[in-house]
Amino acid sequence: MELEILPTKQLEGIVNIPGDKSISHRGIIFGALSKGITRLKNFLMADDCINTIDIFRKLGVPIDILDDSTVLIHGKGLKGLSAPKKPLDAGNSGTTARLLMGLLSGQKFDSILMGDESLQSRPMDRVTIPLRQMGAVFETVNNKDFLPITIKGRDYSLKAIDYTLPVASAQVKSSIILAALYADSNSVIRQPALSRNHTEIMLAAFGGNINVDRDNKITIGPTEELFGRDLIVPGDISSAAYFITAAMLTPKSKIILRNVGINPTRSGILDVYKAMGAEINIEEIGTSKEEPSADILVKTSWLNATVIEGSLIPRLIDELPIIALAATQAQGTTVIRNAEELKVKESNRIDSTVSILKRFGANIEATPDGMIIKGPTPLFGTVIPPTSDHRMIMMATIAALIAKGSTIIQDTQWVNVSYPDFFGEIEKLRC
Repeated sequence: MELEILPTKQLEGIVNIPGDKSISHRGIIFGALSKGITRLKNFLMADDCINTIDIFRKLGVPIDILDDSTVLIHGKGLKGLSAPKKPLDAGNSGTTARLLMGLLSGQKFDSILMGDESLQSRPMDRVTIPLRQMGAVFETVNNKDFLPITIKGRDYSLKAIDYTLPVASAQVKSSIILAALYADSNSVIRQPALSRNHTEIMLAAFGGNINVDRDNKITIGPTEELFGRDLIVPGDISSAAYFITAAMLTPKSKIILRNVGINPTRSGILDVYKAMGAEINIEEIGTSKEEPSADILVKTSWLNATVIEGSLIPRLIDELPIIALAATQAQGTTVIRNAEELKVKESNRIDSTVSILKRFGANIEATPDGMIIKGPTPLFGTVIPPTSDHRMIMMATIAALIAKGSTIIQDTQWVNVSYPDFFGEIEKLRC
C-alpha cells in the first residue's frame, strides 16, 4: 500500500506502546512448554507474533486469543509437543525461526521450518553451528544453512555444550538455551557482551534451571518441568523509539509514552539520546522486577553528535536506523561503530539506512561496521521504494515528518510485522 506523508508543525499527545515483540514471542514459547495455563496480557498482535502462535498450534498447543491483547496458552509441557502435519511458517520473523531451531532440535519428530522470501535470505548458520555441536541434525537445500530447513527428530538427548558466542546475539543464545533444556547435562554459554536477556528472565520465571553470573556466563541445566503463569508484557522500546525521535525532532512537541519496557539490556537508546542532550524524563516506573517498565516524557530537543560503539551496540541494535535519523539533525559528526550485526537483519540495515536517508538529503556514509553522519542537515521529501523491512519504513516515516515537502512511501504494509497501528498513532499526535 502506498502512503503520502506530509511534514508536521508539532506533535503532542499520549501513546500507549504495544507489547514488546521479543517478550511476546518468548511468552508463547515458554507458555507452550509449561504445564498448566499461561495468560499473556498486552501481547503484541502483530504479524510476527501471530506466526509464532500459528506454529505452536501446529505443534499441538491450544492457544486462545481472548481479545486484541490477551492470549491464553494451554501448555503441553516440555515433552508434549506433537509432530506437525505441515511445514512451520515463521513468516518474516528471524526470532521465531532461530529460537524454534533450538527448540525443535530436541524433539522426537521431524519438522520443516520455512519463512517468507526475506527470511529465506537471512543466514541461519549462526545457530546451526552450535546446535550441530550439540548433536542436532539439519537438512538444507544445497547444504546451505538458509530456510527452508528440515530439523530431524531424535530419541535421545542432545549433548551439553560449552559455547562462546562470536558476537553478542540474543537470538543465538536463546536458541542454544532452548536446546539445552533437552541436553544430557549442564550447558554453558559465554557472552562477549550483554544482549537482550528476556529468555533468561522468562525461563527462570517459568521455573527453569538457569543461572547468569557476573562474567555474563549462562549455565542451563536439563529441565523436567516448567509451570504456566500470568505475565503482563511491557511496551516495546523498539517501537517507542520512533515516537521518542519524532518528539525530539519536531518543533514545540511533547509526547508521553505509556508502559515502555526499560530492561537495561534494551534501553541503550535512552542513554545515547540523553548523551546527545535530549529532553527525556523517565516517570512512573513500574513495579515488575522481572521486566521493568516506565512512562517516558519526551520534548523537542537540541542535539549534539556522539559516538556509538562497543558494548552499547547490542543494547540498541534495532534502534540504530532511527538513531541515525536523529544524528542528521544533531550538531557535529556522529559515528556508529561495531554494528556489523545490522547487515544480517531483515535487510542490510547499514546500506538500507544510508540509502534512505541520502534520499532525504542527509549527509551520511556507510562504513564496513556502521555509519558516519554529519549534521544538522535539512531533509527534503522524497519517494521511498518498496522494502520488506518494517524498521526502514517506520524510520522513513519519521524522517518525512520533519522533511520539507511530500514523501511517498510505496510499500507500507510491512509495518504490520511489528506495529499494525503505527500510522494511526502518528496521525493522532499531529497538531
